[in-house]
Amino acid sequence: MPWLIRLVSALTSTLLLTLGSLSAGAFGQASAAPPEAGALSEAQLTALQGALRKEFDAQGLVGLAVGVVREGRVAHELYFGLADRANEQPVAAHTLFRWASISKPVTAVAALQLVESGALDLDRDVREYVPEFPEKPWPISARQLLCHQGGVVHYTNGEVVRTKREYEAEHPFEDLVVALDMFKESPLIAQPGTTYSYTTHGFMLLGAVVQRAGGAPFAAQVQSRIAAPAGMMTFRPDYQWLELPHRAVGYVRVGERVLPSTNTDVSWKLPGGGYVSTVGDLARFVAALMGDTLLPRRALDRMWTAQRTADGAATSYGLGFGVARVDGRLRVAHTGSQEKTRTLMQFFPDERVGLVLMTNSEWARLGPVAEAAWLLLR
Repeated sequence: MPWLIRLVSALTSTLLLTLGSLSAGAFGQASAAPPEAGALSEAQLTALQGALRKEFDAQGLVGLAVGVVREGRVAHELYFGLADRANEQPVAAHTLFRWASISKPVTAVAALQLVESGALDLDRDVREYVPEFPEKPWPISARQLLCHQGGVVHYTNGEVVRTKREYEAEHPFEDLVVALDMFKESPLIAQPGTTYSYTTHGFMLLGAVVQRAGGAPFAAQVQSRIAAPAGMMTFRPDYQWLELPHRAVGYVRVGERVLPSTNTDVSWKLPGGGYVSTVGDLARFVAALMGDTLLPRRALDRMWTAQRTADGAATSYGLGFGVARVDGRLRVAHTGSQEKTRTLMQFFPDERVGLVLMTNSEWARLGPVAEAAWLLLR
């Protein structure tokens, strides 16, 4: 049975560290441990917080939010540093971070839901759903887009050709079919199926396929079929024209200086990297994936199976997710890298344990942060 994830309340008084200085890394905050199974003991939580704070300080990060999923539920949230240095606003339960490329697994789930309902055939030519996408030398399938084998250009690995035209709508790229103008005239970089080549543009095309196959705007489908069932109350498109309270300010390092990052508009690439939420909602997405809230296990197994190219070469990517074996156990993961943010999602579905990290520091190396956490979580 799908289960509802309760919101994790934050301790705002007992776990603040060193409030005398509000420089980055000067304080950390952790959520209260809920009484349900999966919560760490006070000693374990203290050790985890210490390990994370050590890595946070070593990298000189501005802000960091951490979500821990155990036994298939959100067990803890921890917060470090500042969401906004100029206004001395700490990272907190309500801080919104960009998901960046972790938006791609969301798109994959939306696509597999349509497969389960019979509305989408992963192996049909995507032009049967989106004829506005120009004909290429070879057909492209949704399956190939899901595993980055569609031959679609990324940012710098080939020529990106933008369709130039005038738009009547104020925000035309809310319609994902129109957003294809950002790259649809670009030549393919390889014959589909022959090579793995990571591409955000490919997931933009996949999002347009989901929009057409599902018969509703992509964002609306994601909201009703993913965000709502998972209890993700803050998860939404990062539309720059909307005033979203509690957005984290992003930071970039220039030499020895830490400066505010650009507020680049990412709304045009929603399916590949355009969402925003609190760390709690990213953790709820992971928790929902480890139950039957979003998809049956057979569909999840399909997504979490590493794909091969046409010549049999193995890859480390499934259908929208990175997959690997760690100590013989399946680990599912994805990362995100974008202006204003770095993100990481890792979970072991068979053990029902997961970890999510979100930071507003563009120089962050979240791999070491995750390794420090996993030493105490598994």
